[in-house]
Amino acid sequence: MNRVILHVDANCFYASVECLYHPSIRTKPVAVCGDPEARHGIVLTANYPAKRMGVRVGQAIWQAKQTCAGLVTVPPHYDLYVHFSRMMRAIWEEYSDRVEAFGLDENWLDVSDEVKSIRQGKLLADKLRERVKNELGITVSVGVADNKIFAKLGSDFKKPDGTTAIFPETFQETIWPLPAGDLLYVGPATAKKLARLNICTIGDLARADDGLLKTTLGKNGLLLQAFALGLDLSPVMPIAAAAAIKSIGNSTTTPHDIQTAEDAKCVYYLLAESVGARLREHGFRARCVSISARTTALYTSGCQTMLDAPTDITSEIAETAYRLFMERFTADLPLRSVGISCSHLTPASAPMQLSFVEDPAVRIRKERLDQAIDDLRRRYGHNVVQRGVVLMDSSFAALKPKEDHTIHPVPFFAG
Repeated sequence: MNRVILHVDANCFYASVECLYHPSIRTKPVAVCGDPEARHGIVLTANYPAKRMGVRVGQAIWQAKQTCAGLVTVPPHYDLYVHFSRMMRAIWEEYSDRVEAFGLDENWLDVSDEVKSIRQGKLLADKLRERVKNELGITVSVGVADNKIFAKLGSDFKKPDGTTAIFPETFQETIWPLPAGDLLYVGPATAKKLARLNICTIGDLARADDGLLKTTLGKNGLLLQAFALGLDLSPVMPIAAAAAIKSIGNSTTTPHDIQTAEDAKCVYYLLAESVGARLREHGFRARCVSISARTTALYTSGCQTMLDAPTDITSEIAETAYRLFMERFTADLPLRSVGISCSHLTPASAPMQLSFVEDPAVRIRKERLDQAIDDLRRRYGHNVVQRGVVLMDSSFAALKPKEDHTIHPVPFFAG
């Protein structure tokens, strides 16, 4: 049976929601921006009037205002965006039990049981667009194809509020003239490598010598070529399916530069609180702890170490991170941001080899302490209890990185 896949992309999502709640700015150029006081002062998204004036995601606020006179900047309200994302998803789930999120504002839907052809899929996509517009007050663009990769490309064609169908018999005419960098999973670095081989379009990639691609990009090169040829067979995950988690991590740009080792210790413990809590929440222990550090010159480096035994204990994660920092990064001070990530995950229920060095009773007490802290924070908020080391700097202590946690699924190219 031929598949019919939709990719639905909410147009300028954050900015659209903000304009919905502030009608007076709807016709003005609007950018949703981070907090300059917290040194997150960049454009997170912009509406189409701002984009037409040259405002781009990632620009510093001052650059965006120089680019676009009269730019209206508003702070983000993530609770609203999550609320709208859930309302959109509720609509999608009326039409399919296979709905796969790709961020808050994008979803794939496999509607093969609902419609039988790409043309019928386009009619359904138009119906979905009208529902979102009428019921939620924002617009979406939809791509329709027989695979996820082409559906994602299709949703980029007509913005805002448009539907584009990619037909299997004519996809070369639509897809192959596009830049290779437009293809999902072709990032800037891969696009540069392809350009050095004179592979500039998706069509060039489709027609390229497979041996050359494998030599340059490994097996991923062959996979990207298969995508360009329309041979993506990856399924849209069922609603009940949970993405396999590969790693759990947090990073933060601190309110002021990390000047000393004591500053670093404070922030790494703060991040470890978040990472440890997420490991326990998802039922994992980690064998590998990684840290990253970004200097004031915006140079980022990292390192990692394997643990003797998997852990979800906050203090063990923090102490390991701080030890790595002391071994590798003291010469790089001051730092603008730091991060911790835990990987090589195993289920918390898996048996553990007892240590001849550490008293098992001590480890059990640490685990029970973390569980008690987790319970208190669930009931009364994160700041109901804090470690003394975190209180060394009040501006650092005010950070709540667990609210901005990152959970990394197994990547598409894994294995």
